[in-house]
Amino acid sequence: MSPALVSALLLGLTAAADPSPEGAATQADLAALRTAYEYGRYSEVLLRANARIDGGGLDEKALVELQMLAGLSAFNLRRMDEASRHIAALLRLDPDFSLDPFVHPPPAVAFVEKQRTAMAAELEFLREQRRQRDAAAKRAAEERAALAREAEVQRRQLEEMSRQVTVRTVEKQNVLVNFVPFGAGQFQEGRTGPAIGFAVAEGVLALASIVGYFVYGGFITTRTVPVDDRFPGGPETLTQTGIPASSADAAQTWRTIKVTSGIAFYAVYAAGVVDALLHYQAEVVTTRQETLPPPGPRPSPPTGPAPATGGPRVELVPAPRGSVGMGVGLRF
Repeated sequence: MSPALVSALLLGLTAAADPSPEGAATQADLAALRTAYEYGRYSEVLLRANARIDGGGLDEKALVELQMLAGLSAFNLRRMDEASRHIAALLRLDPDFSLDPFVHPPPAVAFVEKQRTAMAAELEFLREQRRQRDAAAKRAAEERAALAREAEVQRRQLEEMSRQVTVRTVEKQNVLVNFVPFGAGQFQEGRTGPAIGFAVAEGVLALASIVGYFVYGGFITTRTVPVDDRFPGGPETLTQTGIPASSADAAQTWRTIKVTSGIAFYAVYAAGVVDALLHYQAEVVTTRQETLPPPGPRPSPPTGPAPATGGPRVELVPAPRGSVGMGVGLRF
């Protein structure tokens, strides 16, 4: 590959990396100096490189290349002091710089390595400074990233808090429900335990009273007794209703169960009513926190013609499928 083509490729790559006008001008100067150096115009390269270095306004990469071109041009001109000065400045900018032995001749490579050996202590100090500077920059970048993440978390928390609303529910309770048996008042108040207790107790007592009522009624029998026919008017009969003597004890037991369970039912019912009235509240207010969904895109307005308003209008309505005819409708 020809030197001119190499310079053109380098110029294109560096110009793409720095699109500013100043960067483009610097890259054009560097490309011209590379071409001049490859054609052996060392005096011209040294003079122009020194002038460009003294002009300032260069980034580190461009300054490194200018110092290299100036140092190698001075070396090829046998101006060793000036070559040493430029190579030393180059190594101070980049302590790990080295020439490619496949591109540059061995004397130039040996000259740079000799300069590196002479500046070994200074270069190690510069490397340490660069490592510390890089570590500090890395820590600063990590701190900035951590602050950015924290700010993002706070932003999301604030956004979520802004979407939180307090829902207040007012439940009105009916006082008449407190007089309904089987724990209805307690259920209305949300007191499930006492409600179940009153409902079970009243249910058992009511069932016992009902069973006692029907069993006791089963002991009552009806019989017909003939009357002595010696009385005027001929023979007569008499109907008797009651409990036989043989079943009197059992009937009395079931009568006691019926009455006792009935009285106990009404006592428990009264206790339930009193308990419900003591805990009764006309209004029960509950509050809860809800988070609204994030706002979505607003629906686009309809593009069709707006429906006509302002009064009734008559429309023709087609007949259903499978029939023939047409209807007339009135729309308001």
